[in-house]
Amino acid sequence: MQLTQADRTRIRSAVTTAEAATDGEIVVVLARRSDAYHDVGLHMAVLAMLLVLAGTALWPGWLLAFHGWAEPWGDAPTPLFLLTTLGWVQGAVFLIVRYACAWTPLRMALTPAATKARRVHARALLLFRAATERRTVAATGVLLYLSLDEHRAELIAEAAIHDRVDQAVWGDALAALLVALGQDRPADGIVAAVGAIGAVLAEHFPIGAKDMNELPDRLIEL
Repeated sequence: MQLTQADRTRIRSAVTTAEAATDGEIVVVLARRSDAYHDVGLHMAVLAMLLVLAGTALWPGWLLAFHGWAEPWGDAPTPLFLLTTLGWVQGAVFLIVRYACAWTPLRMALTPAATKARRVHARALLLFRAATERRTVAATGVLLYLSLDEHRAELIAEAAIHDRVDQAVWGDALAALLVALGQDRPADGIVAAVGAIGAVLAEHFPIGAKDMNELPDRLIEL
């Protein structure tokens, strides 16, 4: 999903239009993904290695079959032979899964949804603190964060907005964004979400006599 320059212009115009009726400020941040999830690949490799051990406990016959293949005329397998074979197989499985998970699409597919949700939220909160929080005089900043690979979005508002607006109110804005994202139309979703956020802000924080554009209207891409 690639944004064109026309998409970026539309998003900027949507933010400008939304802010024209409110003292609130909207910051839109778009990221390819919120984390590399390399630890997930490591966890999967360790899990695969442990599954080999669990499988051997349930079906130990494969070790005996391997001994029969490796040493068809040998004596009964020794504990050293069995443990060495098991160790080599576990090591091979670990390396295969570890290197397979270096492929980003596989690693993303194996990452639990709950892990993605936590990492997206953590990244959004970090960006909110860096780019939005305490950067407006009246504490009326809102961060809209979209993480493409996870197909997740976060909306975080400053204290003045959070105290007045129920979090459930933002559901429509995020729903419109995620529906469009699922249809590979991120720009349309962002524009729709910004419009919904602007409507909420205009209701609770109508534009004042000394309204200033305190935060950038442009899309921030990471």
